[in-house]
Amino acid sequence: MNPPAAGFPAGLTDLVRSHVREIPDFPAPGVLFRDITPLLADGPALGELVRGLADVYRGKVDAVAGLESRGFILAAPLAVTLGVGMLTVRKAGRLPGPVIGVDYELEYGTARMEMRPETVDPGHRVLIVDDVLATGGTAAAAVELVEQAGGQVAGLSMLLELSELGGRSKLEDRQVDSVLVY
Repeated sequence: MNPPAAGFPAGLTDLVRSHVREIPDFPAPGVLFRDITPLLADGPALGELVRGLADVYRGKVDAVAGLESRGFILAAPLAVTLGVGMLTVRKAGRLPGPVIGVDYELEYGTARMEMRPETVDPGHRVLIVDDVLATGGTAAAAVELVEQAGGQVAGLSMLLELSELGGRSKLEDRQVDSVLVY
């Protein structure tokens, strides 16, 4: 059992832990998949999560950037609750231009994330939100995109963190908050 992440109340960590389903050998033998769909399907629990996240970030951010695709599910209601805009960071080719993009390494090749730069107000404090921090490539690309567009990364908020994959190391001195760390 892991301690609650810095900044999040223990009750929020317990809420998430109680709604994550572990599926062994998915999508491949030896992988333990952590499924957040039970949390998303439970309206009161999802509402409590969003309110808990909002309590931590209220007054500290001017926008919330959701990472495709499950980061959108968390970022949109959080942005609404905070009364700020939501920015979308998408996989390559999914946004009409003009876009800025960042290529990043995967263990089997490269990938690209893109965003529309005009959606970021210069100097705005942007919270980057995703469901899982694993190897950190997608999150690091999002940091670079927000900064290229003129925003200031206020921090990164992850629902789950798979610490053994070392994603934090790609985010160096960034503030990374994970509700539940494995």
